[in-house]
Amino acid sequence: MNFTKPLVAVALFLITTSSIFAQVPANLKKEGFVALFNGKNLKGWKGLVADPIKRSKMSASELAEAQKKADAEMRESWVVKNGELHFMSHGNNIVTAKKYRDFEMLVDWKIFDDGKGQGDAGIYLRGTPQVQIWDNARVKVGAQVGSGGLYNNKVHESKPLKVADKKLGEWNTFRIIMKADRVTVYLNGELVTDNVILENYWDRSLPIYPEGEIELQAHGSPVAYRNIYIKELPSSKVYQLSSQEKKDGFKTLFDGTNMFQWTGNTADYVTENGNLVITPKPAKGSGGNLFTKEEFSDFIFRFEFQLTPGANNGLGIRAPLTGDAAYQGMEIQILDNDAPVYKDLHIYQYHGSIYGTVPAKRGYLKPTGQWNYQEVVVQGPKIKVTLNGTVILDADITEARKNGAVDGKPHPGLLRESGHIGFLGHGSPVKFRNIRIKDLKSN
Repeated sequence: MNFTKPLVAVALFLITTSSIFAQVPANLKKEGFVALFNGKNLKGWKGLVADPIKRSKMSASELAEAQKKADAEMRESWVVKNGELHFMSHGNNIVTAKKYRDFEMLVDWKIFDDGKGQGDAGIYLRGTPQVQIWDNARVKVGAQVGSGGLYNNKVHESKPLKVADKKLGEWNTFRIIMKADRVTVYLNGELVTDNVILENYWDRSLPIYPEGEIELQAHGSPVAYRNIYIKELPSSKVYQLSSQEKKDGFKTLFDGTNMFQWTGNTADYVTENGNLVITPKPAKGSGGNLFTKEEFSDFIFRFEFQLTPGANNGLGIRAPLTGDAAYQGMEIQILDNDAPVYKDLHIYQYHGSIYGTVPAKRGYLKPTGQWNYQEVVVQGPKIKVTLNGTVILDADITEARKNGAVDGKPHPGLLRESGHIGFLGHGSPVKFRNIRIKDLKSN
């Protein structure tokens, strides 16, 4: 979908229209937006108390007392002028009274030239920094890249795609979309952050919090905001293990809300409506691979997948992060093998086969567009694949380890005892969901 023209229209509407809005403009109200800032007072906002981790450790009385002090500081640091929310260069962040999960947000912002050349601010999402705002003349701190990036990211992209800022002292418009663990940002109608994972700054051993407040950052320099609107978006239902799987020792690898336990191509593999979706961009070719951060040796791996016509993917097992996983590890084929394009396949290339090594039974895939359920059990040299309730592969790779694979090619991965599990992209749109694992080595 092309958002550029409507975004430009929204930006022009917000910037050129009077900012004193007690009510949401009709066009935005029709889209489901509500006002976060009423243009009159600080109703709906509160002062910031510490960070999420410190707040979680406070007693109710401690939190109430700290909130009282934070609110008093807020009233000194943030003031309403002519329908605009101004930070007075001292004090702390201002925070929404309400917590949000998935949302779309519109906000105008302006950095003032105070003669110090230190213009800096930001917008925290779910209480986590941040969509960056700064004076891009500050080249010594890297601000020449422009505003709108996820400044505090370390693993995923932190810089904006382009500079779209207006001149210092002019109004800019953000359109921010937060969905699952990903953020998209348009600045003045230009895409500057494209569906990037927002990392948990407060605890990098965890994914981004599923909900939290929106904060306008106080960074010591004067900044103003106006026309702040938000539309809450439907959130994906969190996948839960069955009670039996919990008893059996399974754990969730993908719950529909984040990709924290995965590494590799997190640009083309994304969280979408509770699913893990690969939609390769034509210019990128294969779509690349996505692997578990953790390595596994023996395990039971359960997941569901939905194929598109002619789709080709694969499940890498005991694979390294580099090299061709089908050979350096092993690949359990994921394939719409009834598509005409695959009429001349070798038997060891069909769905469920250990690629190039052991063929699987055919005829148990559901029609494309329907969800399939698959379980893969790996124990030493034995590998079993069950598709939609039918065992389609029950193999022992001992002979292949000794005498070589049937395709006649080197498969050093047959000798590996452990490695990563991964989805191996081959240029096809595929969806996955409800991904869980039981580590048999830990039992």
